[in-house]
Formats: sequence, structure tokens, C-alpha cells
Amino acid sequence: MIDLTTEAWENRYQEGRDHWDLGCPAPPFINLLASAQAPKPGRMAVLGCGSGQDAMLFSAAEFDVIGFDFAPSAIKRARTTAEARKLSAQFLQRNIFELEAEFLHSFDYVLEHTCFCTIDAMLRSQYVQVVKKLLRPNGQLIALFYTHSRLGGPPFGVKPQAILDSFSPCFDTILFKAAKDSIARRKGEEHLAIFQVKSS
Repeated sequence: MIDLTTEAWENRYQEGRDHWDLGCPAPPFINLLASAQAPKPGRMAVLGCGSGQDAMLFSAAEFDVIGFDFAPSAIKRARTTAEARKLSAQFLQRNIFELEAEFLHSFDYVLEHTCFCTIDAMLRSQYVQVVKKLLRPNGQLIALFYTHSRLGGPPFGVKPQAILDSFSPCFDTILFKAAKDSIARRKGEEHLAIFQVKSS
């Protein structure tokens, strides 16, 4: 099982093993915001935000954004960049599995990009519950899932149907499609999704 301590994730950043971090916003998110399906600005949590590129993309689009990551180096990097760009996005060093007490039903959106696939598969059902508890009624998960089929990780591969099976008990599927606009090294290996909390 993957070590979920702060030290373990910090070491990955210190040693340059943060291969999931693109160093730029994900093109499918850029294009989603420019499309007819663009979500309206609201309060957004970005889980496993890394250096904060996706969080800052949505912050620049007038979303009220808080990014969360295990690693202090990632948070420091994100804060420095956001300050330089004069963006209001906040970045907090947290264990994402402990956010419920502080942020229960606090967000209109959760943004997911290579967080689900960097945690151990045994924790995916717990991750789904974290997302549900962070969201307000009718809140949405906006996600870019890394659906590669290679051995090893993180990030670990996940099959598209397994994603739907994981989220369908708690979420309705608004959008789920293979991304056509991924960066070159992820072509054919990403799925863009919008899942909405099911009405009780």
C-alpha cells in the first residue's frame, strides 16, 4: 500500500518523482472552461493539487479555489506562483482523507486530476466518500482521470468502467468521455468526467 504520510509525498517532490505534475494546466480543463459545458464559477476544492496549475486555471476563471496537498513543497510552490500571478487561490497542506471535519459540504465543486490514481486502489472507495462529503447538495466532481494500462505507479492505471463503478453509487454521470486534447505523453490515456452528487 502507498505510504500516505506527509514525509512520503514530500520526498517524491524533493527527489523529482512527482511525474504526475505536468507543470501547466491540463488542456482538457482549459478547453472545458472555453466550451458550452463550462461550469459556472463557484467554490472549488482541488485535491492533490501539486504545484497548483489546475487550481490557478480555475482561480483565473473567477472560481473561489482552495488547493490541498500532502506535500509542503508542492504547497509552497503553488503559493509562490499564485502570489506572483496575483491570484486569490489558497493552498493548504492537508491529508485529503482528513478534510471532512474542517470542510464538510463546503464546496460547489471538487477538481480531480491524477489524485485518484496516485492513491492505493484499496483507498478509492474512501476517496469517493471524501469527495461526496466535501460537496454541497448537487455539487459536482470535475475530473480528468489517468486511464493508462501500464504496470506500476503511482500514478496507477485505472479502467474507465472501474471509475464509473466507483462513483456511480453516490454520483450521477453528467459527462464521461475519452479526452481528445491531452498532452502528448498522455494521448489516449485520459477520461474527462463531470459527476454530480445524487439527490437524496
